[in-house]
Amino acid sequence: MAHDGPDRLMTTQTAILPDLLTLTRAALPAVDAVLGAATDRLRDLVTADGKVAGPLIEAHQPAAHGLAWLATYAQSLHQMQGWADRLTEQGRFGEIEQLIHQIAFGEYLAQIAGGIPMSQGEIIRRADLGLSRDDMAPLSGEPVRTLIHGANSQAARTRLVALMQEQTGNTTFGATGLDDELEMIREQFRRFAVERIEPVAHEWHLKDELIPMEIISELAELGVFGLTIPEEYGGLGLSKASMVVVSEELSRGYIGVGSLGTRSEIAAELILCGGTEEQKARWLPKIASGEILPTAVFTEPNTGSDLGALRTRAIRDEQGDWRITGNKTWITHAARAHVMTLLARTDPATTDHRGLSMFLAEKAPGTDDDPFPSQGMTGTEIQVLGYRGMKEYELSFDNFRVEGGNLLGGTEGQGFKQLMRTFESARIQTAARAIGVAQCALDLALQYAQERKQFGKPLIAFPRVSDKLAMMAVEIMIARQLTYFSAWEKDHGHRCDLEAGMAKLLGARVAWAAADNGLQIHGGNGFALEYKISRILCDARILNIFEGAAEIQAQVIARRLLG
Repeated sequence: MAHDGPDRLMTTQTAILPDLLTLTRAALPAVDAVLGAATDRLRDLVTADGKVAGPLIEAHQPAAHGLAWLATYAQSLHQMQGWADRLTEQGRFGEIEQLIHQIAFGEYLAQIAGGIPMSQGEIIRRADLGLSRDDMAPLSGEPVRTLIHGANSQAARTRLVALMQEQTGNTTFGATGLDDELEMIREQFRRFAVERIEPVAHEWHLKDELIPMEIISELAELGVFGLTIPEEYGGLGLSKASMVVVSEELSRGYIGVGSLGTRSEIAAELILCGGTEEQKARWLPKIASGEILPTAVFTEPNTGSDLGALRTRAIRDEQGDWRITGNKTWITHAARAHVMTLLARTDPATTDHRGLSMFLAEKAPGTDDDPFPSQGMTGTEIQVLGYRGMKEYELSFDNFRVEGGNLLGGTEGQGFKQLMRTFESARIQTAARAIGVAQCALDLALQYAQERKQFGKPLIAFPRVSDKLAMMAVEIMIARQLTYFSAWEKDHGHRCDLEAGMAKLLGARVAWAAADNGLQIHGGNGFALEYKISRILCDARILNIFEGAAEIQAQVIARRLLG
């Protein structure tokens, strides 16, 4: 008899649950209680001599990463509740928003109770986290049971997709909750993407071409490269939230275009946080205007995410300049760049992050015939599946000269700390790119499902097709709200490495799922290069790897939670 209420709700004609916001609000303490219990259980396992021990976290890595995912789900549901409450206050919590909200809670609560997918083959369950049935007892309350059994119903998913089909134009399928100014920015860059990017992006991908300089110049005129740079240094002085919206819509057109601003964002953040006043005045205005295109030169062939183990060395010469020798890899847009934010070891006696320094290393932009004309450096292109519009390179430096005054901040040994300060913004921006890619996958899949006929009716009439579309829309909104919250925290001066990491972790998974399901809806045609969804699948795959692989991201989140 305990389940009569939820079971009865599944058979009603109304897709939306009664007292929805009351139910979802009441479910949150139960989620927090389970997260608290999981954190306590894992902390007991990884603590030695009163301190959380890195080797023990590694020994219990699946549980630690599972905790990171559980915390990400908890934060996601809190942000969805905040989104729903704000829209309700504004009188904008309509039927489509209510359906998205209830499906989100129904699905994520069910996964918390039964198993959270960290990847396709890794499901984290109660026992993996050391949780007993008593620890899970808060999830047996009426609000959670009602949502698990009745919120993510077939009726709700079918109705959501019907409403999605009624929307026209370049919709996000549900109100974003942003203010009017940010929505105006969104509309401006959506128009730009539709008119200038979408008609030609697939050709750039198939031909493996660089994004034309004409597009880069237009982006510069729109202020993309100086969005968050203060006005005193030639930028627009806008919020990180604006950066998220711009990155999302440009990436919805093509991830390569959405990523053009990433290098400028990283370089500007490095200079703003760690540069001297002279360096700020010299570099920031030119970065903001697009006169200077930067690239980030951090990763090395044998180190990957272990930046503290970098071997590229910088030695000061008799003139006071620096000479760089070593190899770097996965350097994006390197040939065209004018300046490299380059991480190198200035103290040869060190073997960890303490001996690293950051340089603003100038170079001549290359051409197709001579991509790396500067003396002391060479480059080889890395052929890649997707994310092609800027190209990837492996770089070799042999006594490459950097002016003495281009040591960031003027002090040696600060490079790793300076780089760490950029991680929040970089991961927020990457989460925004993931949302854009996922939204593009949904756009393409919805259109194809409406147009393609099978067995005498459109694909979208089949429940398993429409279910895929519904869950794409729901998870995109979840990732979107988590990313907006991270940007809000950053804009208000709060530490947000935890929230930014969660947004990036979830956003990347959502993008891959959307691309994979979008291609599945296309069937065999999706496997054909001529269909855009094939590009989206390739582009989405990188999001779980760069700016912190999913495993590294989960590790960082777990360390913060346990710390």
